[in-house]
Amino acid sequence: MTPTSALSAAAAGTTTDNPVLRVPPAAPADAAAHFAASLAFHTDVADVAGALAAGGEPGFVLVDSRSIEAWDQGHIPGAVHLPTARIPHEAPALLDPAVPVVVHCWGPGCNGATRAALALAGLGYRVKEMLGGMEYWIREGFAYETAAGSERQPADPLAAPVAAGDCGC
Repeated sequence: MTPTSALSAAAAGTTTDNPVLRVPPAAPADAAAHFAASLAFHTDVADVAGALAAGGEPGFVLVDSRSIEAWDQGHIPGAVHLPTARIPHEAPALLDPAVPVVVHCWGPGCNGATRAALALAGLGYRVKEMLGGMEYWIREGFAYETAAGSERQPADPLAAPVAAGDCGC
C-alpha cells in the first residue's frame, strides 16, 4: 500500500496495518468538542506559572490537595493548602465560590488532584486540574517554598525548554 492509498484507506475508515489508524481519527467536529472539553477541565504548569507571575489577581485560586507532610516538603508560592479529605469541611471557609479553583497534587502518576477536583465540583466550585502537579512544577524549573525558604531547580530538558521562556505551545 502506498502512503497515499494508506491515507485514503484511513480517511475512508477502512482497516489498515497501521496501529495508529486501526481506529480512525474522530470527525473534526467531534475532535473539536472533545479538545474544548478537555481544556475546560485541565490546565498545565506553565500556564499556571505564567498567570501567577503576571502580577495582580490571576482570576483563580491554586489549591494544593496533598498532605501536610508533602506541603512541608515543598509547595507553590501563593497556593492554598487544602488536603482532599478536608475539602468538605474547610473549602467553604477558604474558597470563594465565585472564583475558579485550579487544583494539583503530586504529579501525573497520582489521581489525588482528580479526587480533589471532584470533591470541589460536588460543592459547587468551578474547577480545573493542573496537569503535571508538583512534580512538573519543579521539573519545569519554577520556584517553590520549603521550611528552609524558596528553592528552584534547573529546568529538566526533557520536560521544559532550557533556553527559551516557554515551549511555544
